[in-house]
Amino acid sequence: MTHIVAVDDDHEVLETLGRVLKLEAYDVALFSAGQQALASLEQRVPDLMILDIIMPELDGITICRQLRQDTRFISLPILFLTAKGGTEDIVAGLDAGADDYVVKPFELAELRARIAALLRRGSRDKNASVLQLNDLRLDSDTYQVEVGDQSMQLTQTEHRLLRYLMEHPNQALSPSHLLQAVWEYPPNTGDPDLVRAHVRNLRAKIERGTNRRYIRTIHGVGYMIST
Repeated sequence: MTHIVAVDDDHEVLETLGRVLKLEAYDVALFSAGQQALASLEQRVPDLMILDIIMPELDGITICRQLRQDTRFISLPILFLTAKGGTEDIVAGLDAGADDYVVKPFELAELRARIAALLRRGSRDKNASVLQLNDLRLDSDTYQVEVGDQSMQLTQTEHRLLRYLMEHPNQALSPSHLLQAVWEYPPNTGDPDLVRAHVRNLRAKIERGTNRRYIRTIHGVGYMIST
């Protein structure tokens, strides 16, 4: 059974999450404090983690960063569910390693759709293989990309985005197209800032220390990897 961990210091939100997720037949563990949630991961790694950002003692951004620094959780799908809805807040959450970001108050139908998409993506990634394009080599078993003699660890969403770009070289792909293909959102939904933030994070990893721009910005259109 799919196991989801949800962390929020707002007990009403936590109760709503628990009720909604159990109706979807998920196995749910609810925590009101970050340290408790982290301790639970030592016993069982979930299929998805839902995090609030504003929490006492240990906030969601810190938790997310800690998880992404641990190779056991590098591919764990992480969804921020928070009242911090400014563009800078969203970018900060994605920069910390989150895969998606939902702002409170939220529509239950949208939340269910986002969760289902994250879980589908995680399941499909497990069947992927190695992809090579020029001097980029992407290993979908380990979520690592090699650039020349350097190897970088990617998150699940960074991996999916880079893989999709590598599978469609020399094609300019718009943010709306990528939101449908990579994030699996319905047409005309999702936030283009998701794409922009993850492209920026990918560039910081694969272009670090080089003068080469692997992911090109096609102004007015989107992004492309060219051969």
